[in-house]
Amino acid sequence: MNLIRKKIIATLSLAALSLACSNSFANDRFTEHSTSTKVSKIAKVAPSKPNIIFIFADDFGWGDISKHGHPDIRTPNIDRLANEGSEFYQFSVSNPVCSPSRAAAMTGLYPSRTSIHRHLSGFEHHENFSMADWLDTEEVNMPKVMKSAGYKTAHFGKWHMGNNGGAPEPVEYGYDEAKVFNGNGPQTTFADLYDDAVDFMQRNKDEPFFINLWIHETHTPHDPSKKSLEKYKHLNEQDRVYAAVVDGADVRIGKVLKALDDLNLTDNTLVVFSSDNGPEHTGTEKDKRHGDGKLNIMQGPYPFGKYYSTGSSAGLRGGKRDTYEGGLRVPFIVRWPAAVPVGRVDTQSIVTAVDLLPTFAEAAGATLPEGYKSDGQSVLSLLKGGTSKREKPMFWEWRYGKSDGKEPMLAVREGPWKLFVHQHNNSVELYNVMLDRNETRDVSELHPEMVKSMKALALDWKKTLPVEPRPNAVSESRLKKSVKMKNKHTKA
Repeated sequence: MNLIRKKIIATLSLAALSLACSNSFANDRFTEHSTSTKVSKIAKVAPSKPNIIFIFADDFGWGDISKHGHPDIRTPNIDRLANEGSEFYQFSVSNPVCSPSRAAAMTGLYPSRTSIHRHLSGFEHHENFSMADWLDTEEVNMPKVMKSAGYKTAHFGKWHMGNNGGAPEPVEYGYDEAKVFNGNGPQTTFADLYDDAVDFMQRNKDEPFFINLWIHETHTPHDPSKKSLEKYKHLNEQDRVYAAVVDGADVRIGKVLKALDDLNLTDNTLVVFSSDNGPEHTGTEKDKRHGDGKLNIMQGPYPFGKYYSTGSSAGLRGGKRDTYEGGLRVPFIVRWPAAVPVGRVDTQSIVTAVDLLPTFAEAAGATLPEGYKSDGQSVLSLLKGGTSKREKPMFWEWRYGKSDGKEPMLAVREGPWKLFVHQHNNSVELYNVMLDRNETRDVSELHPEMVKSMKALALDWKKTLPVEPRPNAVSESRLKKSVKMKNKHTKA
């Protein structure tokens, strides 16, 4: 995407945010949560045990939604979710790359606690980052909690929490059914996963169900249909492909929403739409093709590469792999007609991915296991139109790996303040992300006491993190290698 187009998207999205904020300020005397649209329907008293569908997109930018001001892309079905539910602009994920972000959502724990620091890949990569080889099946997680409350549970789509030899299949985490890509077990495709979800809903419509619908869009390889490409033939080559990819996701999400309507399940189904991290950085012309050829999970004939990754963070600084807001702040749309207010846009309340498990648990009436302590908190009252005071700071760790020889970067957010602690050179950055959402002004020199207290928070948090992964989440070959190395050092 050229510079002019990026500026247009940023300007329009910021204008939309400014309108939301200006409208909300007028209501500050009446509510501590800002809303850009007057709530047109008061939430009903929610029945127990709603169905829950958690749609987790991949590399989907905050500005990729037409409701967020994108000048080209139209997303009527995602917009429908927002218009019939509520949005939360201060939502962020717990890592700016796939595997750790997903592990955090699954467990309600920061990914560093489960030793998933970067994307799960080969064993050498894992050793370099002192990572697990897969998410530990013994962790408390969403499907286990939901099953304990009497739910039918399923996972359809991307997994990416372990797919090497010896990695557990998703059903070993508590799912009744699963079809995946980037994981072991029964497989599905980028397009078929939506139909898998609809089929599951149809078969389980008479009892509460929980579905993780983890879609492929907008990750590479980009896989647009001919029909979606035709819709955007007026755009340049790069933007046309990306817009068509987003369109394909939106159309298929619409299919899921229609199935809920047809089954008379819409009113008591909690649908959450979000993304695992911000948009991928646009590649050069050498990145037009992704990999060596078409994958068997694709619908189209050509694997489009990063050259076509023209996603928008709506002016937020950075994107995927960045712990600036562009990599962490993503769409968070919640629709549950029986309980969630219509048309609400909350620009002030801070929500994070580790809140999802305790929130879903409370909505389902599930009791969390004794001894389990989430890094998040339930925000169910907030989703229902009430308030929710943030009780805990939010933390991030970004590891550079043993090969780089650099200590991890730490970040902490408390209220409007976000501090970066660069341990490798003992520097810091401080931003007020409520006033400076694009993180353009480092105010660390103006607030030395704030820096001191928040840095202490980050360093104290770091002390609570494991140094190495648990044996239960490490492959047998790595364990044997580790024993040999220890024996070698002992003899020496």
